[in-house]
Amino acid sequence: MRLFLDVHVSGRTIAAALREREHEVRAADEERELDGWEDEALLDLASAKRRIMVTFNVRDFPRIVGEWAGAARHHAGCLIMVGIDHGEFGFVLRVIEAAMSRRSAQDEWADYAAWGARAIAD
Repeated sequence: MRLFLDVHVSGRTIAAALREREHEVRAADEERELDGWEDEALLDLASAKRRIMVTFNVRDFPRIVGEWAGAARHHAGCLIMVGIDHGEFGFVLRVIEAAMSRRSAQDEWADYAAWGARAIAD
């Protein structure tokens, strides 16, 4: 899968582990030129590159993807992690992998937003 990790999803740990699992991953925290970008601009970049956005930002991304849906604006998918601590690296990986296995084709994520939560990794 082609993924784009938001700034609060660790490139050093999460992206590296996903790459080992043969996902193609960009991580905002690994690209200094993305420092300070607004959430909507990051989703726009991810979408332009056909990458699923993975984020912990439950405050803004549900609203953004909802607004985009209402405006018939397309994105490549969004996985919003909720109820999981950023430091639970192994668990975060399991949740991402579980979500990707449920929709295992990149195109199945087009305009789809999902919650990544504890129950998804069970």
